[in-house]
Amino acid sequence: MDAAATLGARVRQARGWRVLSMRQAAGLAGLSSSLWGQIERGDKPVASRRTLEAMAAVLRVHPIQLTGQPWMLRDAISSEAHAGLIGMEIALERYELGTDPEIPVRDWSQIALDVQQLAELVHCSADYAGQGALTPGLLGELHGAYLRLPQHRREVLLGLIMAYSSVMWTTKRLGVRAVPSLAARAAQQCAEVLGDPVWMGYAAYLRGEATGFLDRETQYRRCVTAAQTLTSQLDDLDALQACGMLHLSAALAAATQADHDTMATHLHEASALADRIGTEVGSWAHLSFGPTTVGIWRVSLAVELGEYGQAVQAAKAVHPELVPSTARQAVFWAELGRALTADRKTREEGVHLLRRAEHLSPQRIRHDIFVRETVADLLRQAQREAGGRELRGLAWRMGTTPTG
Repeated sequence: MDAAATLGARVRQARGWRVLSMRQAAGLAGLSSSLWGQIERGDKPVASRRTLEAMAAVLRVHPIQLTGQPWMLRDAISSEAHAGLIGMEIALERYELGTDPEIPVRDWSQIALDVQQLAELVHCSADYAGQGALTPGLLGELHGAYLRLPQHRREVLLGLIMAYSSVMWTTKRLGVRAVPSLAARAAQQCAEVLGDPVWMGYAAYLRGEATGFLDRETQYRRCVTAAQTLTSQLDDLDALQACGMLHLSAALAAATQADHDTMATHLHEASALADRIGTEVGSWAHLSFGPTTVGIWRVSLAVELGEYGQAVQAAKAVHPELVPSTARQAVFWAELGRALTADRKTREEGVHLLRRAEHLSPQRIRHDIFVRETVADLLRQAQREAGGRELRGLAWRMGTTPTG
């Protein structure tokens, strides 16, 4: 990768725009000046959301401006994924709830099959190219069905929530600015019309995932408020799972603000709720909430806090194969891989797990900024001595090295 295109180079350039010394910028971000300097020079990766978001806030830029997204990767699937973004943006602008799109609408049974297929693409495989091909047309049909098939209005609204979730996740992962927030707000509107507190909880979770990196305090407040509205309904299995996911999102918001105690409180709440569902993996909203998912989040949160030893220990109790989503399995292996690469003794094993994650969900992993930072840092450490075929191949596919 061209040195001028690295994250560190963008940080240095943005600091120049703001006329800040390195010491001033680091102090405002709550980071050490030595860490800031290492990141600018490319000697150290940005390994956590907290660091990335703190630097972006001080420099008054969007985090995406520092990461350089969207990345145009070298594989055909990534090219197709990016090609599908414009259709999603057009659909988001074109269709409004309650306005007839004046397009043909199939029988509900046929539309419902596409909604189910979309759920698989969103939550199981993280197939952004497939979502880009399916979602725009499906959004139009769902808006038409909302008016023309009133007997299926609840199912249509749930289908719209799924379709807008697809737009949110795809545009967020591929580095499109503003659109994830608009898509999450559209999903929230559908949940409000539905009038179901459980799905309002889902909307709060989705908004946190869409824009939490811009405002962790608001993400935390929304999630806690939504979770509190569900506490009187926890005998309902769906409400219990929604509440659990909100606690996990609140835990992440706290972790990125380095609030370990608050993070631990919400992680404990989520774990207690997961133990009540009677199965390792729940089915509500395709989010797979349960003890296994809590375990996966526990590992991710430890990595976020830089507690790599704890992440490795927590991972021993997790069986990610129980989650019916290769994308979520991939995230687990990627986070564990990142933790292992932090120690020279387990670095080779960590690279193997990063490669395993990429194999399970290539589009999800190749567009992960923290995996990219880890891979780029490993290459820097290896310098010219190889670094291993697996590492070089992974770096090539992620576009972090100019040679194959």
